[in-house]
Amino acid sequence: MTGPDVDVVLPCLDEADALPWVLERIPAGWRALVVDNGSTDGSPDIARELGATVVHEPRRGFGAACHAGLTAATADVVCFCDCDASLDPGLLVPFVAEVRSGTADLVLGRRRPRGRGAWPAHARAGNIALSRMLRRRTGLRLHDLGPLRAARREALLGLGLTDRRSGYPLQMVVRAADAGWRVTEHDVPYLPRTGASKVTGTWRGTWQAVRDMRRVLAEPPAAPSAAIEEGTPR
Repeated sequence: MTGPDVDVVLPCLDEADALPWVLERIPAGWRALVVDNGSTDGSPDIARELGATVVHEPRRGFGAACHAGLTAATADVVCFCDCDASLDPGLLVPFVAEVRSGTADLVLGRRRPRGRGAWPAHARAGNIALSRMLRRRTGLRLHDLGPLRAARREALLGLGLTDRRSGYPLQMVVRAADAGWRVTEHDVPYLPRTGASKVTGTWRGTWQAVRDMRRVLAEPPAAPSAAIEEGTPR
């Protein structure tokens, strides 16, 4: 029996209302890895009923959930997507094609708000600030540090990611840049999420995330071993 074509990591904390919409949009042949981070609304049971593989991560934190999904993945290409119905995982198809073709090592979605309340002003301001800090730190001219992304599993594991909170997505990009990865960015529609945000729903949560990410930006450059080795299939 062959494994999944692509694994999609979906960090989940009380997303019962959003799960049906998200899971029905997983492309055929791909596997949804719903990483439950302590839900109390029945999310794990709903995910299983809808055909997803459920991974349990008791340590709270966005990064903890994402990394648990990455380590549980077995497909060559791994994608990440929020589980709150703000992003359509079907949009990842061209991302995966770009990684497989060798034209990019990490592909990110640049969120473009669609609908009222899709991206609160405080969250957008924090993202702009972080994008500017990232540019100064790495030279990457990215506009967003959004959660929709794709890369090869073994290469991601080779980055040695350590952040288990809000800094995880940024640390992935920083270490990829330090390792000489080709990082690309493409516009994706960003919809109003289902339910309340656990991170950017308030100014306090947003700036806590910014502080987490500033710590990531202050880290010294990653070791050369994180680079994609010459001759590695892409």
